[in-house]
Amino acid sequence: MGLERDTLALLQRAAARRTPPRVRALHLPPAPPEESPGGAWCALELDDGALGLGYVRGGNTLDALHAHVASAAGADALVLAEGFAAAPDVAGGARRALGFAATHALSNWLLRAAGWAPPVADDSVGGLDPQPGEKIGMIGLFGSLVPRLVARGARLVVVELRAELHGERDGARVTGDAAELADCTQVLATGTLVLNGSFERMRAACPAARRFVLVGPSAGLLPDALFARGVSALGGTWIVEPAAFLERLVCGQPRGAAARKFMLAATAYPGAPALIERL
Repeated sequence: MGLERDTLALLQRAAARRTPPRVRALHLPPAPPEESPGGAWCALELDDGALGLGYVRGGNTLDALHAHVASAAGADALVLAEGFAAAPDVAGGARRALGFAATHALSNWLLRAAGWAPPVADDSVGGLDPQPGEKIGMIGLFGSLVPRLVARGARLVVVELRAELHGERDGARVTGDAAELADCTQVLATGTLVLNGSFERMRAACPAARRFVLVGPSAGLLPDALFARGVSALGGTWIVEPAAFLERLVCGQPRGAAARKFMLAATAYPGAPALIERL
């Protein structure tokens, strides 16, 4: 659990310099989350308005989180964040989901308190630069990006857990075999790898990748530990209108203009130690 512990250590270092806000509320989407496009995430709100997202689609996670709503208000976010280091639970894992949300919220607090925000995403292919004939890897099927990458002339292989999606799809080959990533020179991966504890294993499956981009709402943590482990860029969600975001989340609606996408390259990030000095 090195990635999790390294991230928590940075947040504890920040807390030693300035006391972080406590939890204001835990906000949950409608049940079941599959019924609505905005229903895959809960949000942990801190007293300063910072929000952290936690993934609730899977097992009994959402049901279990309902038991934490009352106790979350006023809680120490750092204590809740310890759940991020809990072993991933294939049946869901409410403690880890809540811990991830707290870690995400504290990361958001630190960045905003330091007066820093990630840059707006300005590309259409997830931060990759595919060349004709180049073998590109994708971990998790991003259906909207597949035609764009193939149109660049790239050979695309997608590693996807859902067996029903395996086979040829829009010019890409979808497989469950991670070994096929070994000779990919660029890889786009879902941030869900951080949530389910498989990030380090999947990154090791891509030894030839000169560019490894992690995307999705779960890419919103402090990025230091990810950059140190071979991630070249992160594409995540930056919430710009917290009140509107929460209103949409609890109604199961898409985020709309309440959030924007960002793309942060490792070379453009000042690092948590420098940001902590600004607190």
